[in-house]
Amino acid sequence: MSPSISLKRLALGSAAAFALLCAATPPASAATQTYVVLFQQNDVPASATAAIGAAGGTVVASYKQIGVAIVASGNPAFGATIAKTAGVQGAASTGAYGVSLRGGRSAMDAVDQADAAPTLVPPASPAPGGDALSGLQWDMDQISAPAARAINGGSPAVVVGVIDTGIDYTHPDLAPNIDFGSSASCIGGIANPAVAAWNDDNGHGTHTAGTIGAAKNGIGIVGVAPNVKLAAIKAGDGNGFFFPEAVICAFVWAGTHNVKITNNSYFADPWLFNCRNDPGQRAIWEAERRAIRYAMQRGVVVVAAMGNQADDLAHPTMDATSPDDTTPVSRDITNACAVVPTEIAGVVGVSANGNRGFKSYYSSYGVGSTQVVAPGGDVFQRTAAAPNGLVLSTWPAALIGNCARRVIDPSGAAYCYLQGTSMASPHAAGVAALIASAGVTSPGAIAARLANTADAIACPIDLSFYAPFPAVDNGAPQQCQGGAGNNGFYGHGQINALSAVSK
Repeated sequence: MSPSISLKRLALGSAAAFALLCAATPPASAATQTYVVLFQQNDVPASATAAIGAAGGTVVASYKQIGVAIVASGNPAFGATIAKTAGVQGAASTGAYGVSLRGGRSAMDAVDQADAAPTLVPPASPAPGGDALSGLQWDMDQISAPAARAINGGSPAVVVGVIDTGIDYTHPDLAPNIDFGSSASCIGGIANPAVAAWNDDNGHGTHTAGTIGAAKNGIGIVGVAPNVKLAAIKAGDGNGFFFPEAVICAFVWAGTHNVKITNNSYFADPWLFNCRNDPGQRAIWEAERRAIRYAMQRGVVVVAAMGNQADDLAHPTMDATSPDDTTPVSRDITNACAVVPTEIAGVVGVSANGNRGFKSYYSSYGVGSTQVVAPGGDVFQRTAAAPNGLVLSTWPAALIGNCARRVIDPSGAAYCYLQGTSMASPHAAGVAALIASAGVTSPGAIAARLANTADAIACPIDLSFYAPFPAVDNGAPQQCQGGAGNNGFYGHGQINALSAVSK
């Protein structure tokens, strides 16, 4: 498998044809683009609709909580025109995909939700033992998850938002734990809670969900926190693209729907690195940052994958991946450029390792960016316990043809082996859910316990394992900086579920 494994498309198809939308104001032949319009204050003024309309746009969603509007426009000059409007901080096209209004809903329907009342977490229930395929879950043994579950299997009052490509809500290992009321699709930038809208049409989201919270039910596998609830927050489409309008919507949704933890196994398209010194990318970065900060301020712990570019995010020099929705163009970058969401302040960045304990050859890293490491798999770290080096988790039966290495449970349920930081992050999100289930409520306190109970790992003295796998974008050799308990490869160390629930 190539070292340039996509963060979102480990075993997924090519990009779909562009979805186009024709607005009423521009010429009928104009291709509609999606724009993020960023206002100077954390509010969308009452005059926004008229100003956007005058510039040739249609408001698709208004996120007043963070001062962001999602707009569709076929006017090529829309971005430049609206950016000159008083009160507008910036505007940027989010990619080649258009958006459409949801059936009959007014674009300015209120998306604000009433402040959620504090939730009292009942005592977590143990979930000892394994299920039919637990013997294949080397990853769980590596972080002492079975021992932790025997003490604390999670609380159903804790909701983990899986910001991903959706969840197969019919999968027998996931169905008992789906929180339908907290689930929605954000594709297009506006939340749609219809079940059909957030069903997984890719497989990636179902895989991450299983690692977090597959039920202890005798079938298939067991997740890190099998008693917690899972909310499908669909921000990635069938081809694995996570565009800014969907990411913004997803975090506002999480912040208003009783979600305690979010797992984010993706980078926000179309820019692997969003550069704050670029006017267009700055508007996208700031809008996404506001949405993520809003969720955190509402009590949400944000856990995110570091990425699969084998890149040192603390010292970026080149982005040869962006824009990934069209044709990438190599560009020199600096620390003014960041990967979203993992490099947003306060986000728990997770690198990946394999069963031999080394950082996975593909995993990105960086001092200050990596908080912890968790099993993501590595085909070059095969062991008796992990004969193919990969991580097994749930998969939609309807999409089993997209899985190269599959396992079918005696019940008929489908499972797939994958590797990537996408697989590492949900392990950490699952342990964070166990910590929340133990009654720790503050996002900062949850993140601190996750880090403080991790098993410290020093930088490897011999880096020859990584020599054949330089950074995908700039070709730089992989280097580990820092000491045991705080370094670029492993952050504070490998997560330890048992230590986290025993503290």
